[in-house]
Amino acid sequence: MAAVASASSVSSAPWWQRALPHVLAVMFFALLACVYFSPIVFEGKTLAQHDITQFQGGAHEAQQYAKTMGREALWTNSMFSGMPTYLISLHFPGDWSGYLQKALTLGLPAVVANLFLALLCGYILLVALGVRPLVAVAGAVALGFSSYNLAILAAGHNTKSMALAYAPLVLGGILVTYRRDKWLGAALFAVGLTLNVHVNHLQITYYLMLLVAIFGLIELVGAVREGRLPDFLKRTALLALGAALAVGVSFGRLYTTAEYSKYSNRGPSELKTPAPTAPGQAPAASAEDGGSGVDRDYAFQYSYGVSETITLLIPNFYGGASAMPLGTDSNLGRAGLPAEYLGSMPTYWGQQSYTAGPVYMGAVVCFLFILGLFVVEKRTRYWLLAGTVLSILLAWGKNFETFNYLIFDLLPGYNKFRAVSMALVIAQLAMPILGALALSRVLRPRAVAPTSPVLPGTAATVAPEAAALLSKVLYAGAITAGLCVLAYLASFSFDFAAPIDGELTKQGFTPQLLTALRADRADLLRNDVWRGLLFIGAALGVLYFYLKGKLAMMPAALVMVALVLLDLWGVDKRYLGENKFQRETIAEEFQPTPADQYILRDADLSYRVLNLQNPFNEAQTSYFHKSIGGYHGAKLRRYQDLIERQISNNNQQVLNMLNMRYLITGDQKQPVQRNPGALGNAWFVSSVRPVASPDEEMAALSTLSPATEAVVDASKFPQQKAATYDITGSTIALTNYSPDELKYRYNATHDGVVVFSEIYYADGWQAFIDGKPAPHFRVDYVLRALQVPAGNHTIEFKFEPKSYSVGNAVSLVSSIALLLALVGAGVYMGRRKTGPAEGAYAAPIA
Repeated sequence: MAAVASASSVSSAPWWQRALPHVLAVMFFALLACVYFSPIVFEGKTLAQHDITQFQGGAHEAQQYAKTMGREALWTNSMFSGMPTYLISLHFPGDWSGYLQKALTLGLPAVVANLFLALLCGYILLVALGVRPLVAVAGAVALGFSSYNLAILAAGHNTKSMALAYAPLVLGGILVTYRRDKWLGAALFAVGLTLNVHVNHLQITYYLMLLVAIFGLIELVGAVREGRLPDFLKRTALLALGAALAVGVSFGRLYTTAEYSKYSNRGPSELKTPAPTAPGQAPAASAEDGGSGVDRDYAFQYSYGVSETITLLIPNFYGGASAMPLGTDSNLGRAGLPAEYLGSMPTYWGQQSYTAGPVYMGAVVCFLFILGLFVVEKRTRYWLLAGTVLSILLAWGKNFETFNYLIFDLLPGYNKFRAVSMALVIAQLAMPILGALALSRVLRPRAVAPTSPVLPGTAATVAPEAAALLSKVLYAGAITAGLCVLAYLASFSFDFAAPIDGELTKQGFTPQLLTALRADRADLLRNDVWRGLLFIGAALGVLYFYLKGKLAMMPAALVMVALVLLDLWGVDKRYLGENKFQRETIAEEFQPTPADQYILRDADLSYRVLNLQNPFNEAQTSYFHKSIGGYHGAKLRRYQDLIERQISNNNQQVLNMLNMRYLITGDQKQPVQRNPGALGNAWFVSSVRPVASPDEEMAALSTLSPATEAVVDASKFPQQKAATYDITGSTIALTNYSPDELKYRYNATHDGVVVFSEIYYADGWQAFIDGKPAPHFRVDYVLRALQVPAGNHTIEFKFEPKSYSVGNAVSLVSSIALLLALVGAGVYMGRRKTGPAEGAYAAPIA
């Protein structure tokens, strides 16, 4: 790291002296992360993360099985009547990158480690670009403390946060490869991309690759114009090799995810008739016209408002988060609203249905970003500006249909993702990087003596280009401050009305209280304008006095670090503050209710439970039982169809075939109801009726009696013909249960068909009769069925997906190859005599 960051003037210094600034920076980052999350580190509290709590509920069965049996369960029945654990809780022993991640996080607790990694990786990126350590610290703070980073941690999106944390390593590797040293750059890129892909948040990786693609296009154009195309291609080939190794290390996870995506609600529905949508219900995640992605309305449900983009500079422009605390001295407080209600008021008045908080880059960062458009070298500034603009356009989603619908339809893979407002993560990377490079450009060591006497404590030298830089600093300050002033003046034309206001009126909000709430929204906006102007003025003043020779570089850089940190820290605490921490651990949150305790007395091997209280958006039930519902963003597509068209319509026969034995009602008088119609784990049917399409199969469920009849889609299983069976005296029972292995014993007087209350999943489940493979097929739209011979026999179902075994083997080979490549690159770099920049291709960055 030091070899890349330092110029030849310091290369002769002892190694410990060169390393000391970086060691101090790492210690500072660890301290910052620990102080921000001090309730976790010093008080033993936990962060109340909704999605992590739900994850623990859904993963509990698989995790307990792994502890007991010493091997992973690849399937779980804890959610949605059964689904693979690929996207829930599954480890791939062939992927060794987890060991590197543990080393980088220094043993820090979760979320503390996330913030530390974001700071560390941002610092490595900037140091690799030649930025001086103290300025790199300022840039790292800007990257790590962007409000979105902390807001997503508050929500429990830990993998998204980790993917963002590793993104600067990827960018740093690419920049160093093309602009400085191709071997060091390729090694840094391979490590960064390996870790980024490892955490398995592909939407963040996708946005990162869009930013990389813009950079690559600009570099390609420059290489062609300057006659450097062969060298460009060589460096690109090295990066391609690094990317192949990175993907290979996570191949097991990517392969199983890609396989599962074909069957998940991120893929197409086989049904042609649209599902009914209740008033106020979110659109289903189905593909249009049998496409390969999610529905447009579903994808663009969370779109950033066009005017809302100003929150990058003024966080409370639209009231902040959907619910924010207001003090007793607020307009609402003075209007007489009781204090117990003021802790969570609907201050947000923008277009989004919900927001955990705005995307705020920082007033100081916005000022430095605009300054970077004037002072950073062209290739870098054009790349980062283009990435920022694209980010904003994509985040607008349905608010800029002309552009975004075209992108949604044409950009490969883009229609797999939802919540397009997340595209602002591109700007979250680009803006701080350009801002840090701008700060580095201004805070340079000076080499020309001043023309006037030097005052004590001031800078000893002044650069000849100081006047030119100063004018650009003033321009950037004027533009940024001007935007704040315009926002302030525009606020007097807003009515600050929100869609939720009508609902508040129904709940008893008087006109006086509603007027007071809107006045509070106005105050939030205007107060943040003044706050932003204060930080912009302070940052401008630091650079002004530095360029005038009145302030030395070291104190100027220190003050800029402090300003960036104070600016972002103060806003971050609005969305992830002390009120987000709790004494109880996640395990303690899962306390069985009286209903759970009653159901758990049933010692049968397997049955299912339906919780009527928000059944398909909660995993509390999954922690204790095999649930009909659950909480997951990518459930099986066919099961989603079943929910929308049958379960939501209270089709009791469908619930019976899913073996729903218990119903948690939420009624204190009768919290649990036992369902006498549950069909059990398996049963013989007297007839099988073919239909011609998935739509006919779904429609048949509306009148089907699954206890005696099964319906099969002949377009998918043409070998299954209409048939009737004599099932007199035939019995079957589940004798052994594991999440991914089931054993049954049956006695049949005649050949017949057995239906299992288990979800059909073609890529992995294998059926065996007396140890011999037997083909099974799908019936009743989601269930497994098996043709069986008469007599006493044993049936086994084992979940043995080839994608897991093959993917894990590729991951292992790739992990070994990556390790050898990194060792080889390290040895090669250690033996080289040349400096960090290479040949004519090397270009200035910082």
